[in-house]
Amino acid sequence: MVRPPRAVFVTLLATALCLSPASGASAGASQERTAPAVLSPATTEGVAPTAAGVRKVLAPILADPALGTHRGIYVYDASRGKPVFSAGTATTYTPASTLKLLTTVSALETLGVDHRFTSKVVSVAKGSIVLVGGGDPLLASKRPSDSSAYPTPATLQDLAASTAKALKAQGVRSITLGYDASLFTGPAANANWEPNYITEGIAARTSALWVNEGRLTSGKAKRADSPSQAAASVFSAQLKALGITVANPPRPTDAPASAQAVAQVLSPTVGQIVEYVNLHSDNDGAEVLLRQVGLATKNGGSYAGGIKGVRATLTQLGLDVSRAKIYDGSGLTRINHVPLELLAGVVRVAASSQHPELRHLLTGLPVAGFSGSLEDRFAGPGASAGTGLVHAKTGTLTGVHSLAGYARDRTGTLLVFAVASDSVAVPKTLAARAALDRAAAALANCGCAS
Repeated sequence: MVRPPRAVFVTLLATALCLSPASGASAGASQERTAPAVLSPATTEGVAPTAAGVRKVLAPILADPALGTHRGIYVYDASRGKPVFSAGTATTYTPASTLKLLTTVSALETLGVDHRFTSKVVSVAKGSIVLVGGGDPLLASKRPSDSSAYPTPATLQDLAASTAKALKAQGVRSITLGYDASLFTGPAANANWEPNYITEGIAARTSALWVNEGRLTSGKAKRADSPSQAAASVFSAQLKALGITVANPPRPTDAPASAQAVAQVLSPTVGQIVEYVNLHSDNDGAEVLLRQVGLATKNGGSYAGGIKGVRATLTQLGLDVSRAKIYDGSGLTRINHVPLELLAGVVRVAASSQHPELRHLLTGLPVAGFSGSLEDRFAGPGASAGTGLVHAKTGTLTGVHSLAGYARDRTGTLLVFAVASDSVAVPKTLAARAALDRAAAALANCGCAS
C-alpha cells in the first residue's frame, strides 16, 4: 500500500482535533454557510467499549494459527479506568523487548525526567587526571554528523576539548591518565543471556564508562572486551590531538570523592534517554538504566540491584509484580516471564492523571508505520488501518513476539493493551507479527460497544 506523506497525516490529525463549527459568533456571521469539519473532533472518552464488542473484533485474529498455542491479549479502557477484555492471561509470557517498559518507567519514577548523568575528568594530583564514568548510556566518542540526531549525546570530544583548555590554563601540558568505572558493580554481562549475545555484538558488557555503547565500529559489530578501557583510550588520543602529552596508557584508578573537577559533560535528560531506548529498542541503554534504578533505590549498581529496584518501584506505582519473573532490563533473556496485565499496566499508569512525571514513556513509543521499531510495520491487510494510530513497544526474540502500548479508538476512547505470543514457529514469524499488528489496528478502529 502507499502510505500518506507524514505531513498530510499530521494535517489530517490536527484537523480532526482542532476543527469544529465556530461558537460565540455574531448573529450575522451565524447565518453564513460554513464548511463542515473534515473529521469529527476527538472526544475525551468516546463510546464505552464492551467485552463482547472487543471480543468480536479480536477473536478471529487471535485464532490465527500463526500465533501458535500460547497467545493472549489484555485490553484496558483508560478513559474510564477499568479492564475491558482479556484472553490467555492466566499464564505469563516471555516479553522480549516489551520488558523495557518496566525498566524505563522505573527510571523515570526513581531518577526524575530531568535528571542528567555526568561524565567528568578530575585531578588527583598535579598532572594526574582520571576520567570518571557517570553511567551515561548514550555517551559518544564524537559529535554526530547529523545535527538533527535526537537526543544530542554528550561526547568525549567535547570533554577532551574542555579538559585540554583547563589543563593549558593551569600550565599543564603533560599528564598521566586513569579511568574510573566503579559506579556500576557486579558482572558486566548478564549471566542469563545467551553466550553469543556478547561475542556477536548483540549486547555489550554494561559499564558506567563507555562510548558508542562499547562498539569498536558502527552497527552490530564486535564490542570492546573492556568498554571503559576502550573509552579511556579514545579520550587519550583526543587529548594528544589537542596538544596534551599523555605519558602512559590509561589505567584503572579509583578517583577520590574529594578530587577536584577539571571538566564535565552532561547526558541528555532521563526523559529523552527513555524515549530513545523505547523508540529504538536499545538493549544496552536499557541495561544501563536498570543499574541506575538500582543505585537510585539504594539497591546498588549491579543488574541484580537494578531488578530489585524495578520491582520495588513498580510496586510503589500500584502494579502487581508477584507473578513477574524479571532477570534483566532489556528483555534479552528468555527466562523473563511477565503477565500481560503488568505490561499494559505500566502504560496505563504513565497515561494516568496521577503520574505526569511518566509521560515520556508514552511520547517515546514507536508509532505504527512511522517511527522506530514500528516504522516498517502495519503495512499489510487488516493492519494498515492502524498506521499512525497505534503507539506501542515491540518485543521480538526467535519464537517470541509482543506489542504493548495504546491507541484511541474511532470514538475517542483511550485503550491500553498488551498482546503477545511466545510459541511462534520460526517459519510463521512474519505471519505472527502481522497478526499482532492486526489486533492493535482493530482496537484503534472499533467502537467496540456491541
